[in-house]
Amino acid sequence: MSILISRMTAVQSPLIPIVGELIRTHPGTISLGQGVVYYSPPPEAIASLSQFLAEPNNHKYQAVVGIPPLISAITTKLKVDNHIEINDNNCIVVTAGSNMGFMNAILAITNPGDEIIIQSPYYFNHEMAIRMASCRPIVVATDDNYQLQPLAIANAITDKTKAIVTISPNNPTGAVYSEAALREVNKICRDRGIYHISDEAYEYFTYNGVKHVSPGSFSDSSDYTISLYSLSKAYGFASWRIGYMVIPKHLLGAVEKVQDTILICPPVISQYAALGALQVGRKYCEEYVSAMASVRELVLESLKNLDGLCTIAPADGAFYFFLKVNTKLDSFELVKHLVKEHRVAVLPGTTFGMEDGCYLRVAYGALQEETAVEGIERLVRGLEIILSHNI
Repeated sequence: MSILISRMTAVQSPLIPIVGELIRTHPGTISLGQGVVYYSPPPEAIASLSQFLAEPNNHKYQAVVGIPPLISAITTKLKVDNHIEINDNNCIVVTAGSNMGFMNAILAITNPGDEIIIQSPYYFNHEMAIRMASCRPIVVATDDNYQLQPLAIANAITDKTKAIVTISPNNPTGAVYSEAALREVNKICRDRGIYHISDEAYEYFTYNGVKHVSPGSFSDSSDYTISLYSLSKAYGFASWRIGYMVIPKHLLGAVEKVQDTILICPPVISQYAALGALQVGRKYCEEYVSAMASVRELVLESLKNLDGLCTIAPADGAFYFFLKVNTKLDSFELVKHLVKEHRVAVLPGTTFGMEDGCYLRVAYGALQEETAVEGIERLVRGLEIILSHNI
């Protein structure tokens, strides 16, 4: 019997479960791998579940784009926090996390064979989604500090290009893109008649006075800017699967088709929890980001011991550092050594598209200060030992 090759053969396997299995088989390992926060949703989010339970109709399907009270709360949040006005040219769609928002956007704007420009190192789920849609990811390198290179991006555009993707604050690098660079990319999209997909899942996670900027707030950008947001990080909502997107109104019909087919409607109980969280607002997140900033400084201090062994680029956002390791070791082999011999886990740069050299993503958001410091000390000690032996 002949077996037809599926489009999925071109899609990389998710590496987080593979590293997770390594961690499970080596008890006591501290994970600096997965990008989650250490704190839980606000009590107001849990309290709002009683409102969900009080209405029997909530157990039935609800609106494809989200329940009206949540749409209203998001509208207010966007205006206050992102300076994005919902008008006649754009609209909100609630999604099951911002990954779904990205998939909605790709399926809505492309045909098979189209191209989407992403930056390297890229967020692996974006690259995977593009390939799943039978489209081609066009990878454009960032500079040595992982900042955008608008000229290189413009030069990568072809007649098959449908969108440019930016992630700021960035996963996996922690870089925060300047307003000037984002404006330049947004203008390129306008001038070339393509979309700007802006992933802003880490919007509140910035440090050293650096400010996050939403391209959707730029004047006259509503017709071609797609903005993606998530509650997973800011409100400790990872498993609740709630995000939202701001899209040009002319894409609503296409996005509704995708969402209705895959999801029917976002989980309504999670939407009620999200409503409770947004009523508290970003002040809930800011308390924890302040604590995370202290952990970040401790992590940076420990990483200084790797001077000469690793290059650490500035990272003023999210909760990641992206290390370039001065070794000929394959990054996944290095990760396996770190787990097996030093009981600390990080993610290899290859899963983020970095094949030329050895890179590691270090995540510090999931751990309390004491555990994070111990994890970083294990990482530093492990790298010193492994690299000194030239394994």
